[in-house]
Amino acid sequence: MLGAYSCLLFILGASAANDNITPSQSIRDGETLVSVNGTFELGFFSPGTSAKRYLGIWYKRVSPRTVAWVANRETPLTDQSGLLNVTSKGIVLLDGRDRIFWSSNTSITMKNPVVQLMDSGNLVLTDGNYNSLLWQSFDHPCDTLLPGMKLGRNFKTGMDRHLSSWKSINDPAPGEFSLWIDTHGFPQLVLRKGSVLQYRAGSWNGLGFTGTPPLKENVPLCDYKFVINENEVYYECDAKGPAVSRLWVNQSGLVLRSIWSSQQDVWFLAYYAPLDRCDLYSVCGANARCTTNSSRRCDCLEGFVPKSPNNWSEGCVRERELKCRNGDEFPKYVKLKLPDTSSSWFNASMNLKECSELCSKNCSCTAYANSDVERGGSGCLLWFGDLMDMKEYNDGGQDLYIRIASERGRSVTKKQVGIIIASVLLMAMFIVASLFCIWRKKLKKQGLTKMSHMKEDMELWEFDFASIAKATDNFASYNKLGEGGFGPVYKGTLVEGQEIAVKRLSKGSGQGMEEFKNEVTLIARLQHRNLVKLLGCCIQADESMLIYEYMPNKSLDFFIFDWNGLMLTRSSKSHIS
Repeated sequence: MLGAYSCLLFILGASAANDNITPSQSIRDGETLVSVNGTFELGFFSPGTSAKRYLGIWYKRVSPRTVAWVANRETPLTDQSGLLNVTSKGIVLLDGRDRIFWSSNTSITMKNPVVQLMDSGNLVLTDGNYNSLLWQSFDHPCDTLLPGMKLGRNFKTGMDRHLSSWKSINDPAPGEFSLWIDTHGFPQLVLRKGSVLQYRAGSWNGLGFTGTPPLKENVPLCDYKFVINENEVYYECDAKGPAVSRLWVNQSGLVLRSIWSSQQDVWFLAYYAPLDRCDLYSVCGANARCTTNSSRRCDCLEGFVPKSPNNWSEGCVRERELKCRNGDEFPKYVKLKLPDTSSSWFNASMNLKECSELCSKNCSCTAYANSDVERGGSGCLLWFGDLMDMKEYNDGGQDLYIRIASERGRSVTKKQVGIIIASVLLMAMFIVASLFCIWRKKLKKQGLTKMSHMKEDMELWEFDFASIAKATDNFASYNKLGEGGFGPVYKGTLVEGQEIAVKRLSKGSGQGMEEFKNEVTLIARLQHRNLVKLLGCCIQADESMLIYEYMPNKSLDFFIFDWNGLMLTRSSKSHIS
């Protein structure tokens, strides 16, 4: 009896280690299912520092554990009493008190249901009699897109497969970021934060998404495909070779593609997005492009001007109204992330010439491009209204033809504007010249022009501001000798080598032009071999400076009028005089 019971336990234990279970079996907390080649494992786990228990699928040979799918991400178990069963109604997750925490919610009744963990990471439910697929985890993705999994919408069933980030590393419940295929207009891949569009990977152009950076792959990971038909729209990466990779959305709102290195036991990052500020949705507003290799990040398209130069989020508006038909042109832009296609129109069978003609005839059409660039280009994409969310690349991107008013109309406008500007400038120059003459006459009446005569009478040199600035090394602080009531004094050296002292009249000193003239007159007349010599002055614009010879031992007046009387005796002062 004991031997039979032990044999039964062995059979049950071995079955739990298989890749499938039937109604006569179950998975308890602590037991797992392993896919046939040992790639994926299903069981119970607690994320991060959380004590709550979840049923999930993770990579069997990857450490630390990397979870690819969670069944009860919004309804965790509070203890380790979890039990996974398969019934005629589908898959059921129970706790120790037989309360249902999650189920596959299958609508039909099965005779011989089987749950199997595939080597792709897909958990499937089939009816053993007919081998028909009744439910699969690939139709209910969490934060990870595995090879073979579809991302997109089925128009017949209404199923919309999308990724949603974890709330945190300790909580796999849906976070605020989600990755979708937007099926409005020409389908495109978008990342939302809540309901707000955060990043747009762009539309599929036959080779990739127009707003997705190129993959840094040493070996091909997938055969990428994007399917559009009347039944469904989806993006899929079919595994190519033994490489292990995943596309996922993290809690910070980044879309990442990671590749596992079994040699180094680490995930390598093939790419991530948003990559820079230009990837944020419509950061430059309408009818503008964002570039990362320029000091000015945002730039209006040709024929457009900023709506608000201080607020680029308002974008650009047309410089001139469109004439339609023969009055418009379509300049070509290259290496662009195509604009938002949610309001666009497309036709896969047209060529670029037909696309151009169709856009030209429709006055509401604002731009056109090939919808597919593979094998020389095909298909037609038309835009109507403002063009949103464009980025310029150094490499990659796509050609786009944008409607603007004809250059013929523009040349006439330029000529007219040129005449107006020239007339205004001539009038302004006349007014400025007249005002200058009036100001000059007024200065003469006030006697301020006498300064030039005074310099001639006293044989003073007139220095220009540039030479004084050069001599003092642009009035460097280390050349500053001191500062008096009327301003600072700097030491300098002229080009010919003569050392000078420069007294620079401070604008806030209160000394006016009359006091400045008096000081020049007084110093010029008081010439003594032991008194500092006035070499000249500089009066230029709003600058007024006196230029003295530089005396290393200070001028005589410093010693004679020193109030402490410590430097010179009375007899010394008498001898000097």
